[in-house]
Amino acid sequence: MNVKQLFYKPLDRAINGVVKADQNDDVTVYQELDEYVVTKELEKHFRDFFQSYGTDLSDPSIANKVGVWISGFFGSGKSHFLKTLSYILANKVARDAAGNERTAAEFFDENKIHDAFIRADIDKAVSHKTDVILFNIDSKSDPNDSDKILNVFLRVFNEYQGFSAGYPHIAHLERHLDQIGLYEKFKQSFQDACGSEWEKKRKVYRFSQRYIEQALSETLGISTEEANKWFEESQKNFSVSIESFCQWVKEYLDAKGPQHRIVFLVDEVGQFIGNDTQLMLRLQTITENLGTICKGRAWIIVTSQADMDAVLGEMSSSKANDFSKITGRFKTRLSLSSSNTDEVIQKRLLRKTPEAEQALHEVFAQKGDILKNQLCFDRSGPTLKNFDGPQSFVDNYPFVPYHFQLVQKVFEQIRKVGATGAHLAYGERSMLDAFQMAANAVATEEIGVLVPFHLFYRAVEGFLDPAVKRTIDNATSNTSLDQFDVEILRTLFLIRYVELIKGTLDNLVTLSIEQIDEDKLVLRQRIEASLQRLEKESLITRNGDEFLFLTNEERDITKKIKATDLSSSEENQELAKMLFKELLRDNNKFRYSKNKVDYNLGRYLDGYCLDSRAENALKVEIISPLDVNYKLYTDAKCITYSAEGAGQVLFKLGDDLQFFNELRTSLRTEKYNKINNDGSQPDIAKILSERMRENNERKKRLRARLEQMLLEADCYVLGRLQQLKSTGVAARVDEACAYLLENTYTKLDYLQNYQENPLRELKAVLSSDDIAQIGLKLDGSQPNAKAMQEIEQYISLRATGTPRIYVYEILDHFMKLPFGWPENEILLILAQIAVSGRITFEQGTGTSMPNKDVFEALTNSRRLREISVSKKQQVDDRVLKQARELAKDLFTNLGPATEKELYQFYLEHFGNWLSQLKQYKSKTDLGTYPGKKTIEDSIFSLERLLKAKDSFQFFKDLIQDEDLYLDLEANYRDLHEFYSNQIHVWQQLQQALLKFEKNKSYLAQDQAAHHAMTQLYEISKSDTPYSRLNQVSGLIGQVDVVNERILQDKRSEAISSIDLKIAQLSHTIQDSGIATSELSNRLLRPLQQLKQEIESESSVGNIYALQSQRAGVLLDEAVAELEVEVIAEKRRREQAKVKATPEPQPQGGDGDVIVKPVVPPKVEVKVKEVVELNVGSVYEKVSKNIYLETEEDVTRFIQALEQALKAHVSAEKRIRLR
Repeated sequence: MNVKQLFYKPLDRAINGVVKADQNDDVTVYQELDEYVVTKELEKHFRDFFQSYGTDLSDPSIANKVGVWISGFFGSGKSHFLKTLSYILANKVARDAAGNERTAAEFFDENKIHDAFIRADIDKAVSHKTDVILFNIDSKSDPNDSDKILNVFLRVFNEYQGFSAGYPHIAHLERHLDQIGLYEKFKQSFQDACGSEWEKKRKVYRFSQRYIEQALSETLGISTEEANKWFEESQKNFSVSIESFCQWVKEYLDAKGPQHRIVFLVDEVGQFIGNDTQLMLRLQTITENLGTICKGRAWIIVTSQADMDAVLGEMSSSKANDFSKITGRFKTRLSLSSSNTDEVIQKRLLRKTPEAEQALHEVFAQKGDILKNQLCFDRSGPTLKNFDGPQSFVDNYPFVPYHFQLVQKVFEQIRKVGATGAHLAYGERSMLDAFQMAANAVATEEIGVLVPFHLFYRAVEGFLDPAVKRTIDNATSNTSLDQFDVEILRTLFLIRYVELIKGTLDNLVTLSIEQIDEDKLVLRQRIEASLQRLEKESLITRNGDEFLFLTNEERDITKKIKATDLSSSEENQELAKMLFKELLRDNNKFRYSKNKVDYNLGRYLDGYCLDSRAENALKVEIISPLDVNYKLYTDAKCITYSAEGAGQVLFKLGDDLQFFNELRTSLRTEKYNKINNDGSQPDIAKILSERMRENNERKKRLRARLEQMLLEADCYVLGRLQQLKSTGVAARVDEACAYLLENTYTKLDYLQNYQENPLRELKAVLSSDDIAQIGLKLDGSQPNAKAMQEIEQYISLRATGTPRIYVYEILDHFMKLPFGWPENEILLILAQIAVSGRITFEQGTGTSMPNKDVFEALTNSRRLREISVSKKQQVDDRVLKQARELAKDLFTNLGPATEKELYQFYLEHFGNWLSQLKQYKSKTDLGTYPGKKTIEDSIFSLERLLKAKDSFQFFKDLIQDEDLYLDLEANYRDLHEFYSNQIHVWQQLQQALLKFEKNKSYLAQDQAAHHAMTQLYEISKSDTPYSRLNQVSGLIGQVDVVNERILQDKRSEAISSIDLKIAQLSHTIQDSGIATSELSNRLLRPLQQLKQEIESESSVGNIYALQSQRAGVLLDEAVAELEVEVIAEKRRREQAKVKATPEPQPQGGDGDVIVKPVVPPKVEVKVKEVVELNVGSVYEKVSKNIYLETEEDVTRFIQALEQALKAHVSAEKRIRLR
């Protein structure tokens, strides 16, 4: 039995594979309805649609349901489903070739649709008349329309009614005439006038305008002029909007009846709308307005690709979002999947006869296991469907289930990448054609044949872009190729852009199997030979294990890429980049696991160094076949080479020809793309973009292969072939470097103890005062004793030539072979030696640095180069003994025995002295205290000594000036005693002198007080008053007794004088005639207060001034105030007297007494001015002598005084004598 005999229906029968909206002849309609396969998925979609469509028109929600969006991928059967809906809704009558008739609804009986409810919904839908307008929107649109969506809907609506499709204003004229019942009369009048039918002439109405106006005149009963004006204005003023369109649809439906409906079925609206946001919005608005205005009687059903990117290319996120919003406006959304295609093709094309099914079951029983082994793909892509049992084999034979997946993707991707012309048929029926053509190609073969994938090429051949088709056609006529080569080339073309499968050798073998029991090994060999010939002809290219079809343009670019020049340095640079930067993560450090320290690596490839500073680093070199001397690197040569100099790690890569060929291809591709891809030629740019995508995949493969090569590479270290145990690339390099490190840095193990944080420990050591604080022992028992000994020996040797050794020189020496010690560990050991007192740190020109200040300098790369160390000189034992004995004299305590401890002892004690002396100096700067010069001299001497750069210099200077420091000790003892215990006595002395100074002249008249005062002044002026301060209290007491006696005498005299004035003032107040207790108290109070002031006054001079001057002034002021009070009282009494005696006045007309107001007399009070008369100044005017010596001197003075007194009295002034 051959393949053709297997099928239920003839395999070569005419099948309308491409569903077209305008193809509606009887035979086509009948076949489409009769052979329509309702799958389970389609049955669900029928249910959803007719449930929504069957909503009662009285339900308000129906207005929101009138939009139906049908989506699906290429080959899912959207167009056929849409057309089938149009048949059912219109309940179209179909006739077969014999003239038998059936309505569309009758085709969908229980054999097609098993669910009785769906069939009931269909019957309900066709029970009312529905006008169906099915159209492909792209074929009906006019590119010149300003509002494409609206004009397309208006055009098909007009056309459906028999009105003009091309001229909407003409159609509007026809609509108006039809509504008033005059359309047929108008057409007859036009035919009578013109001699031709209206439908034929309206397309060129401008040439028949005269007849149109004549027909309008006759039809409407108006004049020709009025008809002309009416026609012109109807053309000029015509406009259409979505609202007016929807209103016309409503008017049409109203005229048909309340249950009448109209459905617009629009194919491929998604592709038509594309990226145009405005078109999306117009479609949305039309749908919403039709639902609202027509109240659910006008529906819009559209189809669109589910994968819009396959149609339009990549959409922006905002455009995709807009598109999604539009589809969301359609209440009913039906999505057709690709599985629907499989079932349709199986039932419509591949249905077998019972005998065929039996035969195929037997074949599968015999060869099912062979099939599973034959039909397998590599693991480079997702798993493709295979036969899952005997029924699957029967349903799909002679195809394999994965054919449906692949062919659909082939159709999608060929169209998406632009490898076809503009009119590639797509959809389920195109898939149906493809499978029918492929099946017919093996129709005469016996059972056991399988369809090779290249047979699907014929289904797309007629629609291919000429450049693509020309490539394959030229291969057919190429004498260097045979027919099998062309078949492989076609297969590679078909899967070129399909992501589900790659063009590897294994996959090509599976796709090319033509028999169930094909010898795959022989087939594989044939395909390998074909691939070599195709690649040689540049019809395909290789990207790793994948082979790719090339168009003519791609082939030209591939040739140019192959011809791109490469230098050996470019190859080496790329290989080095892949090895060291990518595989080894660009790590130029090796971390030794035992001490967690990083060591520099010097990385080399074929003799070229990648690191600028590799002289002190561990050398790691990789030898590759790119080296011109690669073949000379035998085992013996590699062993010798790895032991040269300080030794190195050497890896020798294997010679993988395919790897290095692909490496060069990768470099040439990148170089050609960089030079030629300027974007000026979009076609070229597109090809180069694809080449770069392939190149990125190539790079990934190269990296993976290079990693494997490095794992397999031989490794030589220090003249030995190493058998490395590590499994990772980086781990193998680390293992080799560890061996190199341990066998070249022979003194690395001198460092036994590594600090977890050496910088923190360094800071702690430099901040300590002695080795005891850091737990350091100098007996060689500490862990790093050998390292410390090495460093001290180096410093000692260097110190014979130069006293200063820079720290960076020490670091350089011990970081190199054979030590390899970390920088911070070396610094830490230097710090420990310095704290132990054996070296000192210096800066600049040799100034010693305190250890506490060294840390910041050592951790600053710039300052580090300025820091040096010098070996400290040891103090002579004799000098050390003298210093200890001197310490006993200075501090009453014999100092420590060791140099460092004694030095610290002195620094501590002298430091305390210096601190105390500076405090004493601050007191002498602010007040009057003794010993200022002694303090300053002592501070100077101590600071000079403490500035010694080390203990050696310190003790030398100390012993040399021993007497100076003994004197300083004596001075310090006096000063310390004074400022600790005697300073209050000194302050008492200063206060007493200040007190006695007021009455100095009076005290001098007393012999005892004068003698005591003299001694107090001597003590206060002394530089060293310390021994006499115990006399101060007694001397102050002697003076104080005399001072108090003098003060008391003067106070008594002054108070007696003031008491006389108080008595005088009291008498005057009593004689005034106005005395009151309040007045007396007020006037006497100032003199009473003056007495109190004199009682507290400690200066004799001030007491005299208060007695002689202040008392007189207060007395005069009180008398003056009393006089004012007397005059005021007199005036008050006179005013009272006037008020008590009224003056008689003449009587008025009514006998009333008229009393004049009393005006008090004006009293003027004149207060005499008080003047002071200095009696001494009067005497100075009449005599130049100091003293009155003769009677003549007395007479002359009394006369002058009398004259002065009378002059002031005549001027009515009161006089106060001074």
